[in-house]
Amino acid sequence: MQVSVSVRLPLSIQQAWQKLSDLEDHVNWMADAERIDFEGDQRSGAGVVMNVLTRVGPFTTTDVIEVVEWDPPRLIGVEHTGLFTGRGRFLLDATDDRDTLFTWEEEIIFPWYLGGPFGAAVAKPVLSLIWKRNLARLKGSLESP
Repeated sequence: MQVSVSVRLPLSIQQAWQKLSDLEDHVNWMADAERIDFEGDQRSGAGVVMNVLTRVGPFTTTDVIEVVEWDPPRLIGVEHTGLFTGRGRFLLDATDDRDTLFTWEEEIIFPWYLGGPFGAAVAKPVLSLIWKRNLARLKGSLESP
């Protein structure tokens, strides 16, 4: 299952990077991420490993995520190795001096016992909606006084 959602943030690319590279802050704008527990002391850069308690409706899982790409101020890439496997990327592209396009891409593989490709097809519109709302929450938090 592949999902890509985007939002224009009212920040320079450097400001957007500062916000998105604060991995501990993601629980404040990702409604489905209830808690992030880091393995070890590292909090930024390639090699960070996080256990993210994730809730979608009545379903909860711990998503094990390793940062595998870290290219300031443009890219954070992760690998999912928990119940769901796959890769994700946060991409930043400066649209001008004041705005940045933030694109969130995910390729998630559903295990066979959760329906494999069929389960992924059923979940795709739900996850797309959740991630679009997450981006709206992020943008809203930046626009609030």
